Amino acid sequence: MCPTERNVPESMIGRVSLVLGAFGPNDEDLGISEIARRTGLAKATVSRISRELIDYEFLERRGTSVRLGLRIFEMGSLTRRPKDLRRLALATMADLRQATGHTVHLAVREGREVVYIEILRGRDGVQLPSRVGGRMPAHATGVGKALLAYANSAVVEEILSSPLEQMGPRTFTSASDLRVELESVRTHGVAFEQEESAAGVCCAAGAILRENGEPMAAISVSGPLGVVQLERVGPAVQAATMGLNRLIRNNTQLSRI
Repeated sequence: MCPTERNVPESMIGRVSLVLGAFGPNDEDLGISEIARRTGLAKATVSRISRELIDYEFLERRGTSVRLGLRIFEMGSLTRRPKDLRRLALATMADLRQATGHTVHLAVREGREVVYIEILRGRDGVQLPSRVGGRMPAHATGVGKALLAYANSAVVEEILSSPLEQMGPRTFTSASDLRVELESVRTHGVAFEQEESAAGVCCAAGAILRENGEPMAAISVSGPLGVVQLERVGPAVQAATMGLNRLIRNNTQLSRI
């Protein structure tokens, strides 16, 4: 969905963000016209911004198109928080994959969305559409519900105050139903998703909490509906996140991630 002329940001930073954000996971390069279509910006504006981004190596010219440049990847590799979270959770994620055979995700919340920062693909050979750096609406995923269940009430109310986008056949699109679901997640310590993010996909997820109870990330085990045994996977995820939460409570430095 591209922005309309009415909601295109006025600031230069906002417009640069739109241009860089136009690139999807399967886009090696994009033409100026396609970027303009995806962003809602005028072609002349996209052309001017792209020229400057090329000068500073955030984009590279490829014939009549452009692609993401080396500076983007250099800056991404320097981001500390994802590295620290991976270091904290990777062994636990590997144990979960070994125990279940399914794909294990590590995600954080950014606004109304979750961002996947590590994925260990399952030994079951099933390819899920998720990718590192990919985003999904928080309300439509197991990891998102796990994070929202422990989030500040103001954060939850801000998300519930806007329409909840339908992503899969069983996405929660009712604010009242989602409130009940988040209360259940808090009560049971694990979030289950069945065809809420996409048709045929299910998962069990748990939150990784800071010492003060604030959620910092979430882990999920995901796979095809009918193949993943949620009654077995749920307790495994819950035990894994409880172990990480105990580790964090015993080491206050970890709460700073």
